[in-house]
Amino acid sequence: MAVTDVEDWPLQARCRGMNDALFPEGRDQKRAKTVCMGCPVRAQCLAEALDHRIEWGVWGGMTERERRQLLRQRPEVKSWAAVLTQQSSRLRAATHPARRRFGLPLEPIHDPRQGAGEATHEQ
Repeated sequence: MAVTDVEDWPLQARCRGMNDALFPEGRDQKRAKTVCMGCPVRAQCLAEALDHRIEWGVWGGMTERERRQLLRQRPEVKSWAAVLTQQSSRLRAATHPARRRFGLPLEPIHDPRQGAGEATHEQ
């Protein structure tokens, strides 16, 4: 997998060219969020919206309401780009085909940087 330049991630987004479709209201937001599923730059997109407090539209699979809630729940996070990039890397490692082939567990993955007894649940 190629490393995505910080400035180039929008060029790889599944929603590229769909500007108006990503700023829906009400129930249409659910439909817009489906565009994000499986997007190769979803983490970068979400980090952009969270780090810059973008208030409108669906970014990285989250509505503005969901992003506001996440920001309230995690006020200690200074860089969502760092958090989401780290999680994305761990998820790729955890779901690597070799782990499945040899029957290695996919979850929980213990992160030694977290407190004792805490585990990161990823699928």
